[in-house]
Amino acid sequence: MSVTDEIGVRPFGPDDESAVVALWSRVFPDDRPWNAPAAIVARKRTQNDGLLFVATLAGSVVGAVSAGYDGQRGWLYHLAVDATCRRRGIGRALMRAVEGELARRGCPKINLQVLPSNRDVVAFYERLGYAVEERVSMGRTLGSIREPP
Repeated sequence: MSVTDEIGVRPFGPDDESAVVALWSRVFPDDRPWNAPAAIVARKRTQNDGLLFVATLAGSVVGAVSAGYDGQRGWLYHLAVDATCRRRGIGRALMRAVEGELARRGCPKINLQVLPSNRDVVAFYERLGYAVEERVSMGRTLGSIREPP
């Protein structure tokens, strides 16, 4: 691996926005409207919590991951690696960076969600020490929804 092939992981910077939006758009083309990449980045920048990381290769953004921490649990969101750069340790490097930052903040446990049909991604997280937990995941969109009866 040459110096130009060196993988770097660092916190997201303002100049990374278009590259992260483009990456997430490619990797998650069928995401729900509330997961629109530009909206995610805009909300994350408003939080300014330092929990959005990018991976670079030869100066280009080739991976990204977002995280959150509420004092109880850490959550991982939208880990993505460009399809042309997979199987090079980029996803693992992003995970180690975000796990390290969450641990530094005192986070006792990290959660994430994966669609059950995405077996390759489930296997990736299992290789990193994550386990499937028996839980019921529930959600509700806010904004243009009606209150329950």
